[in-house]
Amino acid sequence: MQTTVRAAEACETGKLGQVLGRAFADDPIIGWLIPSETNRARRAAIMFTTMARHHYLRHGGADVACDETGEIVGAALWSPPGHWDIPLSELGRMLPGLTLSLRSRLLASARMSERMAQAHPTEPHWYLGFIGTLPKVRGQGVGHALLAARLTRCDELGAPTYLESSKPSNVPYYARYGFELTREVDVTGGGPPMWPMWRPPQD
Repeated sequence: MQTTVRAAEACETGKLGQVLGRAFADDPIIGWLIPSETNRARRAAIMFTTMARHHYLRHGGADVACDETGEIVGAALWSPPGHWDIPLSELGRMLPGLTLSLRSRLLASARMSERMAQAHPTEPHWYLGFIGTLPKVRGQGVGHALLAARLTRCDELGAPTYLESSKPSNVPYYARYGFELTREVDVTGGGPPMWPMWRPPQD
């Protein structure tokens, strides 16, 4: 499958959110935050659209992967060095969308974010918040194209990268790109664990 990776445009945040909403419909963390399977993908899409519009796009960290027809089939959301901790000004703009998406689980999400922030490295780095593809293109190299595009730029800048895997099965996948497991973090409130991974810049 021929894949083109490029920066997302402001008018594409809705489509980007839909792609990630479907990609994360079976994710343990999203399932914990949005227990209802019937509308999980739709509600998750609202969350991803909100975050992309008010944070990731503003900082040049929203990437999309398109197929031969131009359809967006994958997306990755990155925060540049010094911007992984979303400021209150941006959180305020996100609040309506996050409330609509997470509903009664909004406070649990905030507590989870606080817990993960405690484990977050202080060294400047690019932070991969989310990456996912449409289920129909899984295994066709779309995720690889998204990762490789940004990691190549980070290596050219000599910048490390960081992510938190929500599935233990994904840890070996990220390890193939040079990410190293740092620890396991238990999310407060009975949430599933997370696996932070750090990647030094590669020569």
